[in-house]
Amino acid sequence: MNKNILITGGTGLLGTQLTEELLAQGHIVSHLSRSKGKNPKVHTFIWDVDKGQIDEHCIDGVDTIIHLAGTGIADKRWTDQRKREILESRTKSIGLIYGLMRNRANRVRSVISASGVGYYSNRGEELLTEDSPPANDFIGTCCVDWENAVDEGKELGLRVLKFRTGVVLSKDGGALPQLALPVKLGVGSPLGTGKQWVSWIHPRDVMDMYLLGVADENLTGVFNMAAPYPVTNEQLTRAIAKQLHRPLWAPKVPAFILKLLMGEMALLALGSTKTSVKKIMDVGFTFTYPDITSALQEIYG
Repeated sequence: MNKNILITGGTGLLGTQLTEELLAQGHIVSHLSRSKGKNPKVHTFIWDVDKGQIDEHCIDGVDTIIHLAGTGIADKRWTDQRKREILESRTKSIGLIYGLMRNRANRVRSVISASGVGYYSNRGEELLTEDSPPANDFIGTCCVDWENAVDEGKELGLRVLKFRTGVVLSKDGGALPQLALPVKLGVGSPLGTGKQWVSWIHPRDVMDMYLLGVADENLTGVFNMAAPYPVTNEQLTRAIAKQLHRPLWAPKVPAFILKLLMGEMALLALGSTKTSVKKIMDVGFTFTYPDITSALQEIYG
């Protein structure tokens, strides 16, 4: 059954690809954005989250909302102001939509939202399930507040589905180009001890998980969105080097150097997050790229 879907963050790296996937399946897709869209197949409604402004017609006819909006976590150093922007871009935005829904007749039934494995943050060797408690640092608290803001949709009778997303590996943006650049230049090396776990996922599996969330209206609650075989930072770096046919000879980058360069944000590179995806596999989801070798072969193929 075709859906009428409103996407926040629809012009981002994942949002753009998901939009095309949904259109190809015959769904109607619209975006909420700060500026006019460029895709002639997608109607763009304008909003300004900071000013609390939103086009009231954005929810007309919509039955599913996909909430991907959020300021880039790793784009800038974490000042107090930047932390506030990261949090409010995720929480105030969905709150603005819910506020509109309370005051305007609508037929929205489902909200599907991104979250992050940063919910667990730096947990060493612990295998993290959806029932594992959150971390108390900035990124963990941010994810908790993000999910709580999305959960307010339950008061409106909505089906709420949340995906705690790992490191999405794409050569078009995100973490992979930053990891691969030193390797391409012949100076790549693991970060810190290199033993910290990375919960990664291929974009194809991200798309398929969201498509499952749209199609299966019985899917609810929270799921880890990562590949079934996480790798350490050193394993990931070596896999990238092997795929790019580059040697790894440089010494590991000391943790204190990263902390000097990145401040508190160094946690993103040095933190260890090892997630279980048993829950999503138990509902029948099959990964196209379960292991890092096949994923990198496709990405750089």
